[in-house]
Amino acid sequence: MSGNLDEEGWDRVSRRAAGPGKSDAILDIFTRHVAEKGYDGTSFSGVASELGISQGLIVHHYGTKARLLDALHLAYMRRRIDEAERIVSEFSTPTEQLTGLLYAAILYQVHDRNRTIAFQREVARFALQDENSEGRKLRRQYIGILHSLLEAGTAAGEFRPVDTSVRSLLIFGAAQWAWTWFEPEGRRSVEQVGAEFVDLTLGSLLVDRKSLQRLSDPDGQLVAAVIKIITAA
Repeated sequence: MSGNLDEEGWDRVSRRAAGPGKSDAILDIFTRHVAEKGYDGTSFSGVASELGISQGLIVHHYGTKARLLDALHLAYMRRRIDEAERIVSEFSTPTEQLTGLLYAAILYQVHDRNRTIAFQREVARFALQDENSEGRKLRRQYIGILHSLLEAGTAAGEFRPVDTSVRSLLIFGAAQWAWTWFEPEGRRSVEQVGAEFVDLTLGSLLVDRKSLQRLSDPDGQLVAAVIKIITAA
């Protein structure tokens, strides 16, 4: 389900707050508020008012605002890891697998926009978490997938030897700032921007660049397969 809901969609979310899915509805509205205003600008009173519930009900489900943010963080990273694993299993070579993850990192700006912006706005806050926190473990797991693909591509002779730890962090870090400049209604589509990310990253990695044009085709089969994976949920 996309992170972008129309007015009717948010009405359905609000109605869920009075039913069995109330905790999910609270998290959905909280996520949108964080995406729009940031964590510091988001309050239980604002979320409760929109949902037509008491602040006490939010406290009942999540305790504190910090715990609600943590729930947002964990749900987001678990979803991204699941999709990353699906993308890796979809393609046969490290080059195509990494290409899929690069496209996904930008496609989330449209296909899961509210959750993505909420996560990315607060990424510096998440970096302050304890080393053994579940959030830190999940981020390391995701970056570990990138690291493994870079190592596999190097071992297969597809990529130049590089510092895979640094490259993994650079790729992850670059994607986290897209919320500050990407415009869904801008002159370049999300697929085109994703293709630029692919061209920039793989252009610096590939030993043989003959496949780069195919991989960075915004209308190609590879990006279509990635969209199918990340919208399946």
